[in-house]
Amino acid sequence: MLDLTYELPKPKVISGAKHDWELVIGMEVHAQVSSNSKLFSGASTKFGAEPNSNVAFVDAAMPGMLPVINEYCIEQAVRTGLGLKADINLNSAFDRKNYFYPDLPQGYQISQLYHPIVGEGEVLVELGDGTARNVRVERIHMEQDAGKSIHDMDPNMSFVDLNRTGVCLMEIVSQPDIRGPEEAAAYIVKLRQIMQYLGTCDGNMQNGNLRADVNVSICLPGQYEKYQATQDFGHLGTRCEIKNMNSMRFIQQAIEVEARRQIAIVEGGGKVDQETRLYDPDKGETRSMRSKEEAHDYRYFPDPDLLPLEIEQAWVDDIAANLPELPDAKKARFVADFGLSDYDASVLTAEVDAAAYFEATAKGRNGKLAANWVINELFGRLKQEDHDITSSPVTPEQLGGIIDLISADTISGKIAKDLFEIVYTEGGDPAEIVEARGMKQVTDTGAIEAALDEIIAANPAQVEKAKVNPKLAGWFVGQVMKATGGKANPKAVNQLVAQKLGE
Repeated sequence: MLDLTYELPKPKVISGAKHDWELVIGMEVHAQVSSNSKLFSGASTKFGAEPNSNVAFVDAAMPGMLPVINEYCIEQAVRTGLGLKADINLNSAFDRKNYFYPDLPQGYQISQLYHPIVGEGEVLVELGDGTARNVRVERIHMEQDAGKSIHDMDPNMSFVDLNRTGVCLMEIVSQPDIRGPEEAAAYIVKLRQIMQYLGTCDGNMQNGNLRADVNVSICLPGQYEKYQATQDFGHLGTRCEIKNMNSMRFIQQAIEVEARRQIAIVEGGGKVDQETRLYDPDKGETRSMRSKEEAHDYRYFPDPDLLPLEIEQAWVDDIAANLPELPDAKKARFVADFGLSDYDASVLTAEVDAAAYFEATAKGRNGKLAANWVINELFGRLKQEDHDITSSPVTPEQLGGIIDLISADTISGKIAKDLFEIVYTEGGDPAEIVEARGMKQVTDTGAIEAALDEIIAANPAQVEKAKVNPKLAGWFVGQVMKATGGKANPKAVNQLVAQKLGE
């Protein structure tokens, strides 16, 4: 059982000149579906290709070209919905969202407004203070991405790259349940983690595969509770949307900055305009992008080129039956099966590849010892060199071999660290390295006792001090380890030191 307390969030409170204010945050997360081809064409989704090389005729809006739904993208959206414990709508439909932008060749975006494929779900968000709570998901709808306008290649011209045009996105819309910047970041982290476990989105924010639009409003203390009781948005302040956020750090900064901007306006007697804004991290401010459009501004209507999408319950059930183990379940199992702390289990399950690495290392071994080596030695070294677990030069089999040697008392903890360094930098089988380089620890108590007797004979004053203050016995342990080149069995050394000094 995880040691978490489920409760309503403690809101972020910001003191204005006249009042204390609370934050209310909702998020629209755009997650690029992991698929080889686009939502309505067979063009590749590979990142980093030459500009305009992954473009089919339908992506470029050539006359007479008709969209064809990619079934795998639908499956990925259903899988995501199931991972968020959401309702799957067996009947959904695509709509046209009409607006002009240079990198949107059709002049409209195919999306889902009226009948999304996924309904209400939830995301369990764990907070730093040991509490956890569910953030409600209102819906997940599918839509095609736009292209990319490039403005820095020529001082007088802009260029358009249509490689992203038509790439499948899942827009995951939350309820306004998030109450602070840290919780907003934790929500994104958890959502990203779940999709990575499911294999539905790689979560690469740097490449734009996961982006968030953050809706921020403020309210006086007590108003949020009234909203929860009535679901009347009139109890909340006017929201502003901060567009295209792709950094956890910037998301937190932008929320704080935008909230303070709104507080200053309201306390100054003004009115917050509902609008879309951009965050400038260099200036530490949000700036207006455009007035916030409503649905009617886009003239939504059902896409005449696409029939309503109907899926069978048996197909959904088959996807559900084959879902992988999700992070919350895996964390609980690591705690139960390996005796790990909640913290260690959280670290090890944060990334799906890290969890798989640990499980392969710990199989048939002491779970706590394996966790210690994976987290402290391996993760620490990888972080130091800015690598991730997928590029680790030490395999689970190699690290497991080191742990086996420790458990068998073949090597000490100190020798194990030296061995880890050799395996990390040179590779090789740990057992063979220990044998070839004479790294086995000394377990012969006779040899250890002889070394200790010499040290005691040479340091009578230190012996008398240690007899008065037993804490000084550690000095003798250190001297024996030094005399044996760190190969003496520490347990045997401590026992002999205690015995000799007690005589």
